[in-house]
Amino acid sequence: MANQTPTALIDPALADAADGPALLATQLRLHGPRSTARHQHARGQLLGAHQGLLRIAAGDLHWLLPAGHVAWIPPFLSHALASTAAFDGWSLYFSAEACLGLPATPRIFQPNTLLQAATIRALQWPHQPLDAAQARLAGVITDEIGASTPLPLALPQPRDRRLQKIAAALARAPDDGRSIEDWAASSGLSGRTLARRWHAETGIPLSQWRQRLRVLLSLPRLLSGEPVTSVALAMGYETPSAFITVFKREMGVTPARYSGG
Repeated sequence: MANQTPTALIDPALADAADGPALLATQLRLHGPRSTARHQHARGQLLGAHQGLLRIAAGDLHWLLPAGHVAWIPPFLSHALASTAAFDGWSLYFSAEACLGLPATPRIFQPNTLLQAATIRALQWPHQPLDAAQARLAGVITDEIGASTPLPLALPQPRDRRLQKIAAALARAPDDGRSIEDWAASSGLSGRTLARRWHAETGIPLSQWRQRLRVLLSLPRLLSGEPVTSVALAMGYETPSAFITVFKREMGVTPARYSGG
């Protein structure tokens, strides 16, 4: 993740202090994109964005985090973050003691109404010891993280620079319907070589990778209330039924059910 921005969400000394208040909350808004180099800290981190899309590398996983979802990063797990546009995000940092009952592996999930409301409240707190009421709410937040259901939002990224350019182009224009042969020709590869390398580096065929990408990019639009038909067309599907089939295979529910429609 190049072009790192030095602006930190929180003082690194606070993020790396395992003790202190059970929860520290912070938010940051930038007019341009934001990215961080890989780093780790002693506190566990719950993070999200008010709008847009975040790319997260956590351990060996690569995720797309749509607005309306949150990511849990356990303590001491190496991770990096990049926004695709202007950055408007937030994070909650949990002490070592508060992390004892939280997941030991990273996850992305859709927060329920209770967690959303509790997070909004916590983001108003100053960085100081919690009072009794705040401590109870912090306990509710950790309970909700522990009870969350992980979503299959990991998208393996290729390491080959030529393949990375294809991945970036598809992320910018998910409706691009070029075939493997077309992409191969523009990258100086044969179709067979591209297909083989893509599968070797991501673990899935390019066609499946593109379908999963489209599903991930559709999530913020669905959650904003955009009709399934217009989302399907924007993602490059000729019919809503084709999009619904792929979405249900990847997410386990239909787009309407996912967005609460």
